Amino acid sequence: MCESCLKEEYPNRDRMCLDSGAYMANLKCCCKCQSNQVSVLNKTISEDDGIEVTVFEHACGTCQHIISIHNYKFWVEGDYQEYEMDCALCGTAEDSISILPDDPRKASLDFF
Repeated sequence: MCESCLKEEYPNRDRMCLDSGAYMANLKCCCKCQSNQVSVLNKTISEDDGIEVTVFEHACGTCQHIISIHNYKFWVEGDYQEYEMDCALCGTAEDSISILPDDPRKASLDFF
C-alpha cells in the first residue's frame, strides 16, 4: 500500500462492498509518475470452506506502481449473504443481505 497516492487510508464505505473497480475519489495520483489511471493486476479468486475470496492489486495504469491491495470476501451464512471489503484505496465495508424475498430483520423494524 502506498499512503502517498491516497487522500485517506481505508475510508469507511459503510455497506459498499465491491469485488471489482476502484474508489477513484480517494486517489490523489500516483506518487511516482502523477498519473490518475488505475489498473488491476494479479487478480485471484479462490474458495476456502465456503468463503469466496477475491484479491487483486490496484496499480498505476502508467508505471505499474502498486497503490493498494484489494481484499473481498463473500459467503452464505444461514439465510444471509455476507460480504466484506478491505482496501486502502476503496475502503472497508461489511454487508449482509437476506436470501429470502422479504428480509425478516427489516420486517421486525416496521413495528418500532
